[in-house]
Amino acid sequence: MLLQKWFLKDLKHFLSACKHSLSISKIHAIAITSGTFSNRISAAQLITSYSRTGNTHLAHQLFDSLPQRGVDSWNAMLIGYSRVNDPVKVINTYKSMRFEGVKPDSSTFTVAIKACTSSMDLESGEEIWKEAVEFGYGDDIFVGSSVLNLYTKCGKIDEAMSVFEKMSRRDVVSWSTMITGFVKSGRAKEAIDLYRKMQKEGLKDDGVVILALIQACVNIEDLRMAKYLHAYMIRRSFRMDVVMQTSLIDMYINNGKLDVACTIFRNMGCRNVVSWSTLISGYAKNEFAKNALELLIEMQSCGFEPDVVSLVSGLLACSQVALPLSGREIHGYIIRRFDAGRDQVLCTALIDMYAKCGLLGRANLIYEKLSCKDIILWNTIISSYGIHGEGKRALSIFRRMIEMGIKPDHATFASLLSAMSHSGLVDEGQYWFDVMIREYEIQPMEKHYISLIDLLSRAGRVEKAWNVIGSMECEPGIAVWVALLSGCIIHKKLSIGELAANKVLELKPNCPGIYALVSNFFATAKKWDKVAIIRKAMRIEGMKKSPGFSVVEVNGKLHAFVVEDRGHPQYRDILVILETIEREMSGLGYVPRTEYVLHDVEESQ
Repeated sequence: MLLQKWFLKDLKHFLSACKHSLSISKIHAIAITSGTFSNRISAAQLITSYSRTGNTHLAHQLFDSLPQRGVDSWNAMLIGYSRVNDPVKVINTYKSMRFEGVKPDSSTFTVAIKACTSSMDLESGEEIWKEAVEFGYGDDIFVGSSVLNLYTKCGKIDEAMSVFEKMSRRDVVSWSTMITGFVKSGRAKEAIDLYRKMQKEGLKDDGVVILALIQACVNIEDLRMAKYLHAYMIRRSFRMDVVMQTSLIDMYINNGKLDVACTIFRNMGCRNVVSWSTLISGYAKNEFAKNALELLIEMQSCGFEPDVVSLVSGLLACSQVALPLSGREIHGYIIRRFDAGRDQVLCTALIDMYAKCGLLGRANLIYEKLSCKDIILWNTIISSYGIHGEGKRALSIFRRMIEMGIKPDHATFASLLSAMSHSGLVDEGQYWFDVMIREYEIQPMEKHYISLIDLLSRAGRVEKAWNVIGSMECEPGIAVWVALLSGCIIHKKLSIGELAANKVLELKPNCPGIYALVSNFFATAKKWDKVAIIRKAMRIEGMKKSPGFSVVEVNGKLHAFVVEDRGHPQYRDILVILETIEREMSGLGYVPRTEYVLHDVEESQ
């Protein structure tokens, strides 16, 4: 008897340690011949072992051969299919189990609902959850957590919250599922509120919760909360792995603290491609083009191959400061390393870069070579022609897009209307604005109104633009009034201009350039008292409008030019050329229109 006990113990140990189905088959044979299969080594153990090695076929053969199949065997089969990521078979097996009248348990419902989550089958998941409640597992913490995960992944956060609030016992997994769900649903503040409730109930958070909270701070751009969370992690001695540190970098970038993000990056003991691309992207999005490109070069010197994110960010940096040479170098790298003709993300970024660097022909060449174009790429090429004032060409591409059966979206019309605005195509702009609403049933957003109002205002149809603002269903933002005000300055429409200027001031802009525009309007209207009030307000707020400047790349080096700047080493040579150009323009009959030269805000200028 003792020998049999040792023998059985050894068999179970070998079974759990087996990594190959052949070894499991041998133990299976020994168990049958020794008589230990039917009463000591269960079918469920063998099914689990076969499934663990990925051989669900043998597991299913054994399962089908069983004269009687209890809940353990069914669960083993469900878990086996779950391990090989076959949710459809999990759900079908569960349905077969119910058809045969076998009573499910907690494990059954947990695995079956997990399969519904994987396949995003909300309908089947809700049916299984209903049956779990009927069998008395409505308050089971494992089943409950599975249902929470199902609802949050399917975007049903309110239904998940309803289940969560009814749970009598909630563990860290339940809380983290809900917190993560709120963050992914764009309800970051509710995620933070729920976390505070979790703390009050005395539960300790884990890495999943912290990562969700970091993402919440990214979404709501709450620097104070971001700093508190980081300090809390340091006090609690959280394990700072590469994922956690990269998430912190992203959090500080989105809260405008690039210096802190860079410090974390430099102090990382281990970096991966995502860490590099996150910071490169942060620099590019915040218009630190030089830093982005330098980091991209450093990334390669450290042995990392740039991914799509870092390359797109590099192209964005090139477009910001018009660096076509660097853009071409990145393009060459993409051709060598990627299938540039198929990756639409990279192609879209290349089109945008070349267009903004003034090389519209190259942008169009990439566009024409692509056989398959998505809506984002179409929008980009339309926008590219728009910023170069080629509204008719943009419209031609838009028409071709419609002919090919691609339905335009709100971004397409935003690009098209912007192109109309840059080209002064007033009638066409109004026509397509109406078509967008009437035929495509796209309700205009503020960005559409801005383009239309800018188009009308610049054409001198200020009264029409004013009426459009009055018809807006959404509340006009500051950009709408700025567009109207700009047109009023150009065409000296002082009465409507004053209304627009006052609306701008009511909205309290935090941009000195907008205050300068309002000041210039009142100066045009000769209302010097209001000019003085605005200048005083800017001084009190510490605002100062940075002078505009031009940048040109020559032989890989950037040259910046500011009004009245005499610091360039070739200043005198540049002056001679400008005077020559001025004489040639005068000879052609050009007369400067000085009425559009606006007043400087700073009295010293």
